[in-house]
Amino acid sequence: MEQQKKAGLPQEQWEQQQPYIERVRAYYADRKGDESPLCYVRTYGCQQNVADSERMKGMLADMGFAFTETPDNADLILFNTCAVREHAEDRVFGNVGALKNIKRRRPHTLIGLCGCMVQQEHIAEKLQKSYPFVGLIFGTHVLQQLPQLLWQALQKQKRVVAIPAEDEIIAEGYPVQRDSRFKAWLPIMYGCNNFCTYCVVPYVRGRERSRDPDVIVQEARELVAQGYKEITLLGQNVNSYGKGEAHGVNFPELLRRINAIEGDFLIRFMTSHPKDATHELFDTIAACEKVSRHFHLPFQSGSNRVLKEMNRRYTREQYLDLIAYARSVVPDIQFTSDVIVGFPGEMRVDFEQTLDLIEQVDFLSLFTFIFSPREGTPAARMPDPIPAEEKTVWFQEMTALQERMSAARMQTMVGRTCRALLEKQENGVLEARFSDNMVVRVPGDPAAIGHWADVRVTEARSWILNGEIEKIYE
Repeated sequence: MEQQKKAGLPQEQWEQQQPYIERVRAYYADRKGDESPLCYVRTYGCQQNVADSERMKGMLADMGFAFTETPDNADLILFNTCAVREHAEDRVFGNVGALKNIKRRRPHTLIGLCGCMVQQEHIAEKLQKSYPFVGLIFGTHVLQQLPQLLWQALQKQKRVVAIPAEDEIIAEGYPVQRDSRFKAWLPIMYGCNNFCTYCVVPYVRGRERSRDPDVIVQEARELVAQGYKEITLLGQNVNSYGKGEAHGVNFPELLRRINAIEGDFLIRFMTSHPKDATHELFDTIAACEKVSRHFHLPFQSGSNRVLKEMNRRYTREQYLDLIAYARSVVPDIQFTSDVIVGFPGEMRVDFEQTLDLIEQVDFLSLFTFIFSPREGTPAARMPDPIPAEEKTVWFQEMTALQERMSAARMQTMVGRTCRALLEKQENGVLEARFSDNMVVRVPGDPAAIGHWADVRVTEARSWILNGEIEKIYE
């Protein structure tokens, strides 16, 4: 395999943005004096998008921006978009359309769209044609150039569009403004080489590029030193981390290196691809006490015929063998998964194989989707004879099955005491999450949010556990 190329001059890249940072600062200082310009950032889609937004907010903070929870008073409105499903795109278009009134009331407000959705040529053309009040449009490969692009839009007072073809650069050294003080997203790679026939991600995120393992481990070490209790490693397919790279570090080895960092923290990761999930990986999870006992492993379909049409490059038998091996070495592991209903050409017999696989695996939960054709993907051109109404019936049947199975699995937790991270307050109670990703509601003081606690489960309902705190770790 050809070794992936990547830039080795992250500081130089960042230094190139410094003049634009100062120019943006000066621009708003001339217009607002000592008052900070306000930015509203809205993120759609996956955790990788959230991580991208945190990096853009880091750059914006360096440019002097403060942040607001509403677009109504913002000087800059920035939507970071998702292209995985048509529904996500429709939401963006609807919400962008609503910004027209803000632009009319506040002509100085700059409206920008970025991310995966924008990287698609037909979407970019639609934005330019139908949304003239959008002044900044840029794709996934130039996020690190935000200061320069923003300055160009402010200076020219006309639309700036930057949607280059794939860029092999891995941007390093950029500031990050994290949304949480105790949970951190840590990208370890970008892009995807899998080209599943239904998926647009390789076209909008580019080919796989792995970050340097020493840089990743150092960033993780700094996060632990700053008090972060949970670090989630991100990639479109984390299992293929390091492939083709000269450093020779694969994903299990990266987990071992991060696990060796001193401190009390939990390691999570997403997303995994079954074709690259190895026995070595599950052996590593078993040996690493800081790695979560939750594994998200999308299977998408239980039919070998459909899996082949999806270009998933594994069989249902191989998937079930992986699950069996994982549970043999990590008995307390919990699996969640993604599944698509109504892939083009899927028949009732294929769908029944999906139901059978769900019953065999006994997932903690599923993320379920009715097939959504994505322009430019092979699946969008496949014959699809099954009516949407029938697909909906299948979908409801599958979700009902998973609800019954999840409820039964939840019941097994009653009476158990496990360590959990207190994450947030919701409707007057705290929510905590176990290592295996089960969520439990407990009464408690919001001041305890961000702390580890021993939580005993007292009641199980379909999708949630109730419990009580036995001990809080300071």
